[in-house]
Amino acid sequence: MKAVIAETTGAQALKNPARRRVLKTGGLAIAFVFVGGVGKAAAALNARRQPGDAAAALADGNPPFAPNAFIRIDADGSVRLVMPSVEMGQAIYTGSSMMLAEELGVGIDQIKVAHAPPSEELYSMPLLGGQITGGSTSTRGTWQVLREAGAVARTMLVSAAASQWKVEPATCTVERGVVYHLASARQLSFAALAVAAGKLPMPDKVQLKDPKDFKLIGQPLRRVDSADKVIGATQFGLDVRVPGMKVATVKACPTLNGKLRSVDDKAALAIPGVIAVLRIADAVAVVGEHFWAAKKGLDALKIEWDLGSNAGLTTQKLRDALAKSSLDGASLIAKEVGTRPPGKLVEATYQLPMLAHATMEPLNTTVHVTADKCEIWVGTQVPTRAVAAAAQITGLAPEKIELHNQYLGGGFGRRLETDSVEQAVMFAKQVPFPLKVVWSREEDIRHDRVRPMYHDRISAVLGDDGLPQWLGDRTSGGTVLGRWAPGGMRKNGIDADAVECLEETPYGIPNTKIEWVRHDMPEGLVVGWWRGVGPTHNLFVLESFIDELAVVAKQNPLDYRRAMLKNNPRSLAVLNLAAEKIGWGDKPLPPRVGRGIALGEPFGSRVCAIIEVEVTPQGEVKLLRAVLALDCGIAINTSSIEAQMQGGLVFGLSAALFNKITIKDGAIEQSNFHDYRTLRIHETPPIELYRVESAEPPGGLGEVGTAIAAPALANAIFAATGVRLHELPVDRARLVEDAKALKKVVSAEQAQIRSAS
Repeated sequence: MKAVIAETTGAQALKNPARRRVLKTGGLAIAFVFVGGVGKAAAALNARRQPGDAAAALADGNPPFAPNAFIRIDADGSVRLVMPSVEMGQAIYTGSSMMLAEELGVGIDQIKVAHAPPSEELYSMPLLGGQITGGSTSTRGTWQVLREAGAVARTMLVSAAASQWKVEPATCTVERGVVYHLASARQLSFAALAVAAGKLPMPDKVQLKDPKDFKLIGQPLRRVDSADKVIGATQFGLDVRVPGMKVATVKACPTLNGKLRSVDDKAALAIPGVIAVLRIADAVAVVGEHFWAAKKGLDALKIEWDLGSNAGLTTQKLRDALAKSSLDGASLIAKEVGTRPPGKLVEATYQLPMLAHATMEPLNTTVHVTADKCEIWVGTQVPTRAVAAAAQITGLAPEKIELHNQYLGGGFGRRLETDSVEQAVMFAKQVPFPLKVVWSREEDIRHDRVRPMYHDRISAVLGDDGLPQWLGDRTSGGTVLGRWAPGGMRKNGIDADAVECLEETPYGIPNTKIEWVRHDMPEGLVVGWWRGVGPTHNLFVLESFIDELAVVAKQNPLDYRRAMLKNNPRSLAVLNLAAEKIGWGDKPLPPRVGRGIALGEPFGSRVCAIIEVEVTPQGEVKLLRAVLALDCGIAINTSSIEAQMQGGLVFGLSAALFNKITIKDGAIEQSNFHDYRTLRIHETPPIELYRVESAEPPGGLGEVGTAIAAPALANAIFAATGVRLHELPVDRARLVEDAKALKKVVSAEQAQIRSAS
């Protein structure tokens, strides 16, 4: 994979305050809707001491200097950052270390990172209302507070040195963990100052650096966890080893909402290394001295299942019910501006499938339950929710639940759920030893909490100039929020995630009506957050439809978008940058080669993707090139930006090209990477990333590439073949070349688009 990173200055993009509103609201719907879903309101992160800080510091070794929940400076001067977010491959440990180190006055190499313990009081993310990592909010939520936390600590350390030297603090400087007084050539290390600084009161105000003075922020720094990962020292959940631990693997009822009826375990118990067979209401686990023994034992079980009420459920039945809700269901209005004027009406229907998460590290949890304590080792995006679930199952008080968070081998929203933790605790209650419960890849996919399927009926009225004067979308689908955090639903019952990036678009469309029809899945088919959440669904619908409108208007899709972005300079800048870098319109493309544009403002960032594809006569899609233009506000680590945009795009392209979760006889059909696959290296296009330099606060990154991938791909396929894809994943049968059919489909307007791009 090749990546090209470049920067361009978009000064005019900073001048329009009307567009700044989108940075505050657009892409944050998932963040705000979490609030209220995790019990009583939680305190947000704070750079000053909080009531719970003393106990937390004591449990963390009682360092001499612990000015807030994030910084620990030990007697030897070593600096620890207690991370409010979890690391699941998005490099947030590096970005957070950079923000703190920038203001504290140390090098990033001088910081050791520690997982935060479960604590809503100390580590509740301001944009999520809980100790939660998700929604591309980590940098946005800590941008101010982590820098302020570093500045608070620096101010106190400087004050301690200045007091000892009897000089003004303003005459002192800090560099790499040492306070200097240049006028007298004196210096003191953080180690020498830690005790004295720890006794000082909190400063009322601190001065943060001007961005022009940043030394770390904005640089392409190596990740703080890379070295340990290279030598295999990083501990993920699967790596946990506890004295006396045994290993279990599980099999749950294959049908959704089914139950366990009976188990014949004689053959399993006869296998060397098998220790026990455990049962809960809907699953069975075999415990072994090691995983292979447990796996062999599981395969030897003779299980009878009660398949339950969903035994006859199929994907088609789900799809038909969703389509019926779209037509007949009561809709809720998310946004309505103006009324639909007379004019040329263009309509389309889009359908998106259920999707699995398929993280690289399958789900696993290690649990040791005793009479008065439950200890858990797991990688989770929601540590306090996991603690609450374990407390409910064991009957122990929450303070008796000790959770050790680990590095996550991918999250993508799957580890926002606690179902695997709950299952592990139920099994661990039945044995006296620590128990590691590991889901196989097949178990992981077949019992995923899937991304909902969606059904959209979108329409627009075009004016005399061909531009939309009214945009309407009626989206139907399930609600993750309604289950996960029902208190976060809007007062009128709207799940904001269902309409995110449709309510607020980049374009100057004067009249809109965005509505949502809630359609709950059958009991047992649980839907969950999936990387890119609402924007991944809605940007595919919107940006594909914008291309449809351009065809009707007989306009080039690039110029068509430009005409609607006259009052949105930030998004216009990324659109123009992407078009320039790919050479849009420089020369005609060969037959069955096309380029597709997609533009969006997800998660507080601005992004444009242009993808170039070739569609073979057999209908196979070859990805030739991908150009991304990005305005993510102030860049923290430009190297991480590159990695996140690459990874997000590949994740989104993989889903769009190959993947869907289907149901047959009440069970998920897919099971592993052979039928739920990702792009191979040789299939992945060169990815070029160009960044607009910006002074706006940082936007999100982890899901931006995923959200913009599918519409750019679909529009490229249309430009190459004239086939408009209203469903995902890509149906290759529709792309097979047929000279007669192709001649009828590819109109003069479509040929003009292909030539111009």
